[in-house]
Amino acid sequence: MQTFKKTERLCSKNLIDKLFETGKSFNSFPFKVIWIEAAERISPVSVVISVPKRSFKKAVDRNKIKRRIREGYRKNKKLLYTNLTDKKILLMLIYTSKNMVEYNELEKKIILMVQRLSLETNN
Repeated sequence: MQTFKKTERLCSKNLIDKLFETGKSFNSFPFKVIWIEAAERISPVSVVISVPKRSFKKAVDRNKIKRRIREGYRKNKKLLYTNLTDKKILLMLIYTSKNMVEYNELEKKIILMVQRLSLETNN
């Protein structure tokens, strides 16, 4: 269960555009979370992780943050999967902080975000 396979990554430009146009969103610092329900996906949750170039100019820093987010999500996605009942969602995580956060703190924030997302999807 603690894997992050290709089917769990959202790569389709059309689906990402649809996510921005019709998605529901909330802020859970340091993330802005955008999500919609989708029917045609293989995986229960498909994820895109974004770190803006405006906040972190160096690609090394952006990639480091994305790796930390992926790892935290991978380890804690079971909390979200157990609360989804026959639903499939598309999810975008946008890192909004201007500062780089340590992994331990980032993982705590991811857990809070996943808990809030599971509440939002069940309503």
